[in-house]
Amino acid sequence: MAKIKLGQRPESFKHTVKFKMLDGSEASIEVDFAYRTRKEFGQFIDEIFAQSKEERPADDDFSWSALMEKTGSANAEYVMKAVKGWNLDEPFTKENVEQLADELPAAITAIMDTYREAVTQGRLGN
Repeated sequence: MAKIKLGQRPESFKHTVKFKMLDGSEASIEVDFAYRTRKEFGQFIDEIFAQSKEERPADDDFSWSALMEKTGSANAEYVMKAVKGWNLDEPFTKENVEQLADELPAAITAIMDTYREAVTQGRLGN
């Protein structure tokens, strides 16, 4: 059993994030997440929501295309602030995260959900 010692927080933690591909097969990405306490995660989410409010279009300017673009961009921004790197052949850049969000949205959702669960619940399952 691991001995608990408070105040020795890691800089990051790695986890293999699993998700379904479009054809139903399972894929995975090893992600190096930035460590945050629960309080820090709350501040992080507040910042993300504040930024999304600023970028929200007026109701009369609604466009599905614009919504998908903004959602992908916002999700990429979240991942860029939550993740320090990944094990893909492509470098961990905002452009590549945006491409992943566009081509495989389930991967981005899984990364975001896994991070939230790890930081708020303090555990990751297989």
